[in-house]
Amino acid sequence: MLRSNLAGVKLLGRKNGDGDTNPADEPGSESTVEETSDVETAESTGTTAPKGRPTPKRDEGRRRGPVAPAPLTTAEARKRRKELAGPKLPKAERKAARLERRAKLNENRERMMAGEEGYLLPRDKGPVRKYVRDLVDSRRNVLGLFMPAALVMIFSMLAVPQVQYYVSPAMLILMAMMAVDAIVLSRWVNKLVDAKFPDNTESNWRLGFYAAGRASQIRRMRAPKPQVNRGDKIS
Repeated sequence: MLRSNLAGVKLLGRKNGDGDTNPADEPGSESTVEETSDVETAESTGTTAPKGRPTPKRDEGRRRGPVAPAPLTTAEARKRRKELAGPKLPKAERKAARLERRAKLNENRERMMAGEEGYLLPRDKGPVRKYVRDLVDSRRNVLGLFMPAALVMIFSMLAVPQVQYYVSPAMLILMAMMAVDAIVLSRWVNKLVDAKFPDNTESNWRLGFYAAGRASQIRRMRAPKPQVNRGDKIS
């Protein structure tokens, strides 16, 4: 009776290696060979292995070439740059290419200053921005006096140090006048833009800052150049 009980316990706790080994799990079996081939194929192609197979690492099937050592001296680095750049052009051809690039840049700048739409900066493109520029250029702005007045005050303080007691209050008064002029200009520009372009989606703040920034520049230094004269009526 005791022996039969022990035999039953042994049968219940028996492992696969105790005599009932699955032939499909043996190292030389056909299923093991198929699993190995599937993994190798996935590693070589770089794809995800089938379900139930380990996913190969991405770097395992990638081959990397030898990496050149870093240059030790400046001369060696210069030599390597020349080798990578290829053959050097003759001096005459380099000069001609440089002159051509400069002429192209000058032409693009001239067209941009003339106000051609295709050559403008992104901030200046569009009929709304052109209308705002014309409104600002047709008006005398207190904001345009900031740079000349600031230069005059700075040179006056350097030449006569005692003048700085009067320059500081004058600068504060000028800045207050500029702030008032910027607010008035912004509201005036936005009112006219809303009337002319009812479908405009650009915010009033952006147009106001754009108008005030252009008005604060000296007229000759504005880009694009003014297309209207002071006092012209803009419709």
